[in-house]
Amino acid sequence: MQFDSFSAFLAMGGYGFYVWLAVAFSLLTLGSLTITTIIKRRQIIHEIKNKHQRIQRMRAAEKMENTL
Repeated sequence: MQFDSFSAFLAMGGYGFYVWLAVAFSLLTLGSLTITTIIKRRQIIHEIKNKHQRIQRMRAAEKMENTL
């Protein structure tokens, strides 16, 4: 291991603030992208289900119309 202690690891040779700031920013960005993707996926699936149900209702209404 390159560092003598855990505090030396956190200090990163005097560049710890910048290193950990970059790590935090990267993790925050990736986390927000992941959460946004999950939310958008759920919305799209919900919209597809709604459209499918609407099509089924329209077909059922057409069938009822044709039988009258």
